[in-house]
Amino acid sequence: MIFTTAQINAWVGEFLWPFMRVAMVFAVAPIFGGQLLPMKIRVTTALAITWLLIPVIPPVPAVDPLSALGLIVALQQLLTGLIMGFVLQMVFAAFAIGGGLGFASMVDPQNGVQGPVIGQYYTILASLLFLALDGHLVLIGVLADSFTFLPVAGSGVSRDVLWSVVAWAGRMFAGGVLIAIPAVSALLLTNITFGVITRSAPQLNIFGVGFPLTLTLGFIIMINALPSLLPQFNNLVSAAFALVQGMTPGPGS
Repeated sequence: MIFTTAQINAWVGEFLWPFMRVAMVFAVAPIFGGQLLPMKIRVTTALAITWLLIPVIPPVPAVDPLSALGLIVALQQLLTGLIMGFVLQMVFAAFAIGGGLGFASMVDPQNGVQGPVIGQYYTILASLLFLALDGHLVLIGVLADSFTFLPVAGSGVSRDVLWSVVAWAGRMFAGGVLIAIPAVSALLLTNITFGVITRSAPQLNIFGVGFPLTLTLGFIIMINALPSLLPQFNNLVSAAFALVQGMTPGPGS
């Protein structure tokens, strides 16, 4: 049997280009891209997902992987996967920001960095909500659809999409503020009350009374604010997936 170079390029590209996009998503996306998940499992999962997506995605152009156009296509697939995973990471970063106003810190086992305990608690809670709401399945579905609204080609996402991703960081900080504002507002009122008490009764040891009372009040506020996290998480995840689905090819597609 004799195979031409075009046939070999078509066979290689049929699996290589989708795999690069899928692998980058799983390398950056929350939960899948954490250090708790071994690299072998991530690569194996990316290979399996790519193998399942090949029959349902549009045909991939036959491009020589070793050519200049092949390098451009590879970079575009990596950039597309990076954007998709990074937008979801910003959703989880909003919860880390919302719980980042704490004193106690410990090593985050998922990211390998040191962070506030409350921020890690909110991040773990967001991970559980993401899995409970089948967010990982929605991510795979959006990833499969991305090959339709953003097919494999020498041109990738438009400049407007890149600016939209940058602007979406503002929504990440706004989400973090919305998550933290109940506790911050209540503790601010508590500290103002302690200040008034200190001015009225200077002989009172406010540090001995105020510190444990503030900690107890903080835990009570966190428990009562838990039901409001679900709609906020739904809004952030829905907006993130909408941004991903709004990605369009740049000029020259």
